[in-house]
Amino acid sequence: MTYELREEPPTAEEYVALRERAGMGARTVAAAERGLPNGVHAVTIRRDGDLVGMGRLVGDDGCFYQVVDVAVDPDHQRRGLGSRVVRALLAYLEERAPASAYVTLVADVEGYYERFGFERLRDDQYGMALSVG
Repeated sequence: MTYELREEPPTAEEYVALRERAGMGARTVAAAERGLPNGVHAVTIRRDGDLVGMGRLVGDDGCFYQVVDVAVDPDHQRRGLGSRVVRALLAYLEERAPASAYVTLVADVEGYYERFGFERLRDDQYGMALSVG
């Protein structure tokens, strides 16, 4: 199987569908149409033109970045595609982000992102979230 990594966001429809297939929280097409163009950087992985993987960087493109939407279609997992996505996002950061940039992510996969240099927050820090709607 040949997979092609592209430095581009998915369409809004593809984004919503892949998040659903990957078991991630639901997003509407309207929200995706509004949000995707405002990302800092995005990569997709396609097979025969179909979206099978993606990941994005959001933030202010200077001080703060967040890795979001790293997803691989379950039918294509365990082939290193998620790692390809993360490495491509980190390559973008290494090339373009200022040395003082702070990069964060929220993950539901224990131990996955440490291999890329991410560290858990200190014991005196904690994350919070607020869903609108």
